[in-house]
This record gives sequence, C-alpha cells and structure tokens, in this order.
Amino acid sequence: MGNILEICVDSLASARAAIAGGADRLELCSALIAGGLTPYEMLLRQIREESDIAVRCLMRPRAGDFLYTPEEIAMLARQIRQLKDAGADGFVIGCLNPEGHLDRAAMEPLIAACGGSGITLHRCIDVSRDPVQTYLEAGALGIDTVLTSGAAPSCVLGQQTIERLIALRDARGGPEVLIGAGVNDKVIRKFRADCPGARAFHMSGKQDVESGMVFRREGVPMGLPGLDEWHNPQTSPEAVKAARRALDA
Repeated sequence: MGNILEICVDSLASARAAIAGGADRLELCSALIAGGLTPYEMLLRQIREESDIAVRCLMRPRAGDFLYTPEEIAMLARQIRQLKDAGADGFVIGCLNPEGHLDRAAMEPLIAACGGSGITLHRCIDVSRDPVQTYLEAGALGIDTVLTSGAAPSCVLGQQTIERLIALRDARGGPEVLIGAGVNDKVIRKFRADCPGARAFHMSGKQDVESGMVFRREGVPMGLPGLDEWHNPQTSPEAVKAARRALDA
C-alpha cells in the first residue's frame, strides 16, 4: 500500500482546500470543534458535484464517550446507508462497551450497513482499555484502517504505541495505521525518519479565517462561553501541500 494523506474537513471550503493541496482522501464530518460528528448528506453531495476524491464519513452521533444506546446504533446504521447512497466511499466508526473494550455487538450492524465499503476504526482506540488488543480486534472484524494518536494527547507523545501497531500491521497483515492528532509536515518528517513504516497520516491543517461580519455584538455566545465566533477554522491548502511534500519526500 502506498502513502495516504487524509484530511479531516467539515465544510465545502475545507474540502476544496484539501483537494487543492493534494489530499488522497477526505474524512468528512460536521462540528470539528466538538471532535467531529456525523456529516450532513447535502455537504457530501456538494463535494461529489465537484470531485471524485475518496471520502470516508465519520459516524458519531454526539460528542462525548463511545458507549452508544441501541437507538443511536440504529440511527447510525440508517445514516450510513443514506451517506453511501450519496457517494461515500467508506465510513469511520467505533463503539466501546462500559469496560473500555471494543463493542463487537454494537459494531456489527454498523459494519453490515457499510456493505463492503472501506472502514476506519476511529480514535475510540485511544480511550480503550488496551489499544493493542483493540487494534487486533478491529482487524478481526475486517476493518481496513485504524486512526490513532497512540492513546496519547498527540501522535508525537504516542509514537511508541504507534510504532508497536505498525509492527503488528507488518507482521500480521493488520489494518493500516492512520496516524492522527497534531499532524503537520514537521511531524510527518519526524515519523518518516524514526519509523519508515509510517505511511498514512490524518490531519485537518486548519487556519482561522476572519469572519465577514462588520457588526459584532460581544458577550452573547451561541455555544460555549468564550468561544471565538468571529473566526472560522478552515483547512489551509498550503498546510496540506507542505504535508504532501513531506510524505512523498
């Protein structure tokens, strides 16, 4: 398998920037500020009108933990089928049980709904009880990619665990290890130097874009108090281009 540069986006503007920068694949979501939630079907359709780039949709019904109710699982399965019909190539899923292990019973209906599409296990692995065991169980379920920071706040801090997962990938033919959390061109160069098997990276490459609002009423937050609502995070094509160069060097 060759190198993969996946860009996480939650808007058409960010998708365009990622494509212009040389992304191989998009992870499409909404509400990146909350860690990413299930994306809007119409946003996927807008992207499909402009590009045939590979798109995997994040399936996460809410912020918080990855312990989902039967009703949430049923909703996710239905949304997967709808997004697949709208042009998604794959999906990014993950469910844990109360003890912090991968919840096979919850995962199986989601995998079935994917219907053979590509599947990434998302960063639920990073808050699971045993990330190595979670990785192995993901492979046993037929999942082709695992997105991880190495169970750490950033991939640089989790590098030792990531390297262990890459070794398992190579030894057992396991899922691709998609390195995320804090990725930029410098981080990619570091991983490539330290661990030649590192070949798949996930990043948002965000920059703050100034709001076009001239009139700004302060002190009336629409969400979390203190949230800056006059700057919109968007993917920077320059950041993606720099990452592309670092990955392909």
